[in-house]
Amino acid sequence: MRFGTVFGALLSFAAFSFVAATTEEQDNLSGPEVIATAAFPESNAFNHVVNGEKNSLTVTVENKSGQNVTLLGIAGALIHPDTNVIVKNLTRQKYGVPLLENIQMQIPYQFYSQFKPGDHRLSIWLEHKTDDDSTFKVEAFDSIVTVVDPELSIFDLKLLSTYAMVAGILGGLAYFVYVTFVPQSKKPRAKKTTTASVSSPVGTVTATGSGGYQEEWIPEHHLRKGRSSKKQGAVSGTSGDELSGAETSSTESKRRKGRK
Repeated sequence: MRFGTVFGALLSFAAFSFVAATTEEQDNLSGPEVIATAAFPESNAFNHVVNGEKNSLTVTVENKSGQNVTLLGIAGALIHPDTNVIVKNLTRQKYGVPLLENIQMQIPYQFYSQFKPGDHRLSIWLEHKTDDDSTFKVEAFDSIVTVVDPELSIFDLKLLSTYAMVAGILGGLAYFVYVTFVPQSKKPRAKKTTTASVSSPVGTVTATGSGGYQEEWIPEHHLRKGRSSKKQGAVSGTSGDELSGAETSSTESKRRKGRK
């Protein structure tokens, strides 16, 4: 009886030692108790990952280990849902902040997406270490997400400004190439010609049906002379064109002599 009792006690002690060693080994493998969860914002209820944009998640971390734990960083990866092959490793963000015991901390995590649209598995984890510089990983998010392309809008200011900048750059390059490589035709310089100012010709004087003249074609200074001569003739009592009586008689006598 004594041998059986001693043997049973030895077996019990060995089993207890084995369980304690296994538990300690598991604790060393799993690390201190740190709980981490990640979630998309409420505006993204369908867990969409938009290409060409920074996608944000909020990681909630709580240290329940009773030890001094330091958060090293947060990282992630996009994994093919069927083959479990990593499609792309996401940006790793470094922090290096201590995790206070039994206090929840919300830490933002952002990554840039440029992947093929479709369903992918998104995995997010955080890395932390203890005082003895042992490093551990804790999974924060592991779920299927949908990668989508952004919706195009004609009122998108960012897109319009990008197009305007690209158009300006291309226009400047095209103008530079045109000026540099396309031969330019040289225009001959126009010769300066000096022309003497010619006075306007005096219009011809035409007779009217009543025997008078159209005075609008006669220069002003001629009209003034004609008017002054008429005034002088009126004062002397004879017309400027009439001949005196002596001059008329002498003229007639000369004509008679010529006829004989």
